[in-house]
Order: sequence, then C-alpha cells, then structure tokens
Amino acid sequence: MKAANPHLAVTGAAMDVVVPRKHGRRIALAAVVAAALALAALGLWRMVPRGLQVSAAELRVAAVERGIFLDDLIVRAKAEALHSVILDSVEAGRVEEVFAHDGALVRQGDILFRISNPQRNLELLQRQSEHTQQISNLSNLRVGFEAATTEHQRRLVDLEFNLAQAGKKHARNVQLAAKGYISPVALEESADALEQQRHTLDDARRRRDTETAVKQDAVRKMEGAIRNIENGLQLVRGTVDALVVRAPVAGRLTDFKLQVGETVKTDQHIGRIDDPLKFKLGAQVDEYYLSRIAPGRQGQVRQDGRDYQVQVSCVYPQIKEGRFAVELVFLKEQAATLNPGQSLDAQITLGEPKQALLLPNAPFVAETGGAWVFALAANGVDAEKRLLQTGRRNNRQIEVLSGLNAGERVIVSSYAGFGGATRLQLKK
Repeated sequence: MKAANPHLAVTGAAMDVVVPRKHGRRIALAAVVAAALALAALGLWRMVPRGLQVSAAELRVAAVERGIFLDDLIVRAKAEALHSVILDSVEAGRVEEVFAHDGALVRQGDILFRISNPQRNLELLQRQSEHTQQISNLSNLRVGFEAATTEHQRRLVDLEFNLAQAGKKHARNVQLAAKGYISPVALEESADALEQQRHTLDDARRRRDTETAVKQDAVRKMEGAIRNIENGLQLVRGTVDALVVRAPVAGRLTDFKLQVGETVKTDQHIGRIDDPLKFKLGAQVDEYYLSRIAPGRQGQVRQDGRDYQVQVSCVYPQIKEGRFAVELVFLKEQAATLNPGQSLDAQITLGEPKQALLLPNAPFVAETGGAWVFALAANGVDAEKRLLQTGRRNNRQIEVLSGLNAGERVIVSSYAGFGGATRLQLKK
C-alpha cells in the first residue's frame, strides 16, 4: 500500500454528485408571460376599430318584424278644376281695356279685355276695298253679258226672219218652175239663198252659245273669286273681332293678370277659366310605382272627418326627377269645401293586405334601393353590409322577402355618409 503523496492538493472531486436541472419554474413563468401577452393582444384587438366608426346617436335602428303589409300608397294630391279652358291670345296688340279680374266668376260671352292692332284694321279696310272692286267688276261683266245676249237675240230674230222669207220665196219658185214660168237657174239660185240663210242662222246660234258659255264661265269664276274674298274678309273681320276677347265658357277666371298698356303676343298664355264646382286631384308619384298604378285603381281621401272615394283616371308615364303624374277623380261625391290648389292626402289601394316580414320605409332605401342593408351583430356594436331581397312597398313599410330574419336589427337611417364601407362600428 502506497502512501498518499503529501504534495497533492485535496479537491473533494471524488465526493461530488451530478444533480439534474429543474425546468418547471421556467415553463410556468413562460406560460404566465404567454397568457399575459395573449390577453394584451386580445385587448388590443378589441380596441382596434373594425370597420368605419360612426356615432350611434346619429343612427336610427329598427327591428325586422312580422306583421300585416298594407298594399297601399299615400300621396299628397292637389285639387284642380275637373274642366278648364285655356285662354291664349289669338292676336297680338296693346291692351286698351281690362273688364275682368283674376278669380272672378264670368259668364259665357262676357268681355274680358280689349286690345288694339292697327295692322288688323288696315287689313280689314284693304279687304273691304278689294271686295267692293270685285263686286263692281262682276256687275260690269253681267251688264256686258246681258247686252251681248240681247244683241245675239236680236240678230237671231233677224236671221230667222230672213230664213223664213227665203223659204217662202223658194217655195213659190218651185211652183212657178213647175209651171214653166221661171228657169231652172232661178230655182237653183233661190235654193242656194235658202241654204245660205240656214247656214248663217246655225252659225249665229253656235257663236251665241259659245260666247254665252265663255261669259257664264267668267261670271262663275268672278263669283268664286268674290266668295273667296268674302271668306277672307270674314276671317279678317274675325281677327278684328278677336281684339275684343270674350269668355268662351262660364266659370272662374284663374291666373289672369293683364294690365292696361301691356303688349300681348300671339299664342301668349293669358289665363284659364275653371269649372268652379267640379274638381279632380293631381299627384306626383315615385317612379317605383309606375308599373303598379293604372287607370281604375281606387282609393280614398279624407277631409273634415269624412272619407271620399276616388279613382285613378289618368296616368302620365313620363318620368321627371324620379316621379310621374297621376290624376284622380271623385267617384260619387266630392268634398264640399275644396278650393283650387288645396292639398289632400290620397290613399291609393294597390293590392290586398297580407302577412310579411316588414321594415320601415326609411331613408336608407334612397341609397340602396332596398337591395342591401347594414345589419347589426348581436353585440349591438358591429354592423355589416348584407344583401336583401324586397318586395312591395308603401309609404310606411317595405316587404322583406329574403336576407333578414324576424327580430334582427338594421340601420334604417341614411347611408349617405358611409361611402363604400362594408362594415361599421357604432360608438356610444
């Protein structure tokens, strides 16, 4: 056994034991840190806005409800005269006198106003002068015709007498020649004279007939010309008479504002005469209803606590600024206190009531046409764009066919400020 070397240092290495490291504390710490980071991230995610932020106080929210859809339309209608006659100026001129005033009740034939037009008066004088001249020409033509006819008649009488004398002479000559008292030459000469007288008479008659036909044709043409002049004269007289304007029918004078000294132009609108007793209703309707409103649709208006039945009488399909015009007439009796221009609410029935999912007919329809809405999530904070299929509409309700369920809430106020956003986040 060897003795230990006294020069070696004592280290205790032979006595050390390897102890394994403990990782549990580090794992736990890492888990705690990870959880804290996850919570922080969740908080940050919730704090980050999702979609366009809008103020909830500025929005109107409505729930989808199941109820009765009333298929009617309420329009603001204006009372108008059922029968009106438009007054347009037929002639131009200066207003000299005004005999009526706006709103007055006039009778047929009452003078409304008088205008002056020197040109029309000058035309009348010219036409009268031309008519007088043509009458004189016709008279001269007829006098000449009668004189020529008389002369022809006198000449024919002479020729007929000469023919008769020549006939008698030839008859005597025939008897004398038979007895041998005259030569055959003398008999032939008397026969030639008789034939000449006959030809002369026939020629005179033909010339008389020809001349008579020509002059009769000239008289007829002159008479036709005079009739044309008289017709023209009548028209000119009518234009002069039109300078004094009379009421064509009885009624109430409306929109009549002429003043003495004012210049009136041809076809200028002067006013109208309305039937003061019978009225119709005119209304402007949204173009959405153009395919659903037709003559014959019935409805009602309410005035002074009473309902009056009306019917669509005319539809004007021309669209102007998104609306078209309709006219309604009273079926039985009309409101007793109607005045021109008075406004009434008219309810037009379009179909039968039925059960449906309903949304309010609110401003959002103007931006979407009812094709989509912003539907709220269950948290009442988030809203997303959702496609929608709608059916019929009235002034208060929209029929929902698909895209929403009963109880869901949607934003029904205007979407004008949302731009192209597809998601919204409501702020308190």
